[in-house]
This record gives sequence, structure tokens and C-alpha cells, in this order.
Amino acid sequence: MQKIQVQGVHHITLTGADRQTSIDFWEGLLGMPFVFDQPNLDNPDEGHLYFDPGDGRLITVFTNETRTPDRRRTPTEPGCVHHIAFNVSRAMFSQVEKRLKDRGIGHSGAKDRGFMDSIYFKDPLGLMIELACYRFEPPTGCTHADVMIEAHKIRVARGDYNIQEEHLADAIELLVTCHTSSLTDDRRPRDPY
Repeated sequence: MQKIQVQGVHHITLTGADRQTSIDFWEGLLGMPFVFDQPNLDNPDEGHLYFDPGDGRLITVFTNETRTPDRRRTPTEPGCVHHIAFNVSRAMFSQVEKRLKDRGIGHSGAKDRGFMDSIYFKDPLGLMIELACYRFEPPTGCTHADVMIEAHKIRVARGDYNIQEEHLADAIELLVTCHTSSLTDDRRPRDPY
């Protein structure tokens, strides 16, 4: 028996309401370019809209002009999508609350997650959307996941409740030491004064 090894999210497809609601939300609010449009190849009564969330992957939406937006919270039972999170820069994150408020969109306010900051709000169909901003940049050649797994190991070893910036800083130092060569044999901290 062997695994089926995945290499990232290819796309996420959501069931939308009408075409314009999707365009207005995904491109008009979240700034995702509308890059592709065709019929739903499994249901010719639906459209299939494609948006670029900024990393070259795709968010796609099945639309149907007979469906109208329903702002009630989407189901959160087992097997349902709880929320979708999108990465934003630190500069953009500092503007999110104001920009949502200016549009009259209710939100959670900024949430401290230790390793990132988040804000939550619902799309026009009741799906919870999270805008998240990491508090760190991974070292060159490493990913956010590389930093997170090392920070997790450090947190657990110290008996801490959740990942904090100290764990991230120590994880980044460890990754640089492991992944970057040096002519120095002894790379321990030293006092140059």
C-alpha cells in the first residue's frame, strides 16, 4: 500500500449564487483577478468562474442566475467547510478593519493567534472568510510550514500552551543553522564585546 502524495492545493470550488455576486465579492472586495470563465462542464445550467487569490492557484465558483445570496452562516457540522483563510501582507492587515468598516461589513476584529494575526467576516453567502498575516518570514529556502513544525517542537518541549513569537524566532534560528553552511565550526552564541 502506498500514499497518494499531494503537492499543494490545486483549487477550491465553492457553490455560489448569481454571477455578479461572485465577481463583486472575490474581485471587487478581495481583489482577486477574475481570470477564467466557462460553463460548469458537469452542469450546463451553471457558470464556472475562476479567480486568482494571489499565489497562482485558483478559487472557483459555480454560479446560477436562479440562486440568490443567503447571508446565514454556512453549516459547520462535521464534513462542512468551517472557513477559508487568505494571506495578506502586514501592511494590508493594518488596513483590513477600516476597509471592512467603510463598506459596512461586520467582522471579528483582529485576533492574536501567536504566530499570526487574523480577522474574520462572512462572504455574501454566509461562508466565514479569514484574512491572516504571519508574524514571520521563513528563511530563504524554507517554507512557513518548515518554521511551524520546528516552532511546534520547541513549544511542546517547553510545555507551552501555544506557539508564540519566541518559538518562531528560535525555530528560524535553528533552520538557518541547519540549512545554511558556515566556515565556523562552533556556531554557538558569543559575546563580541
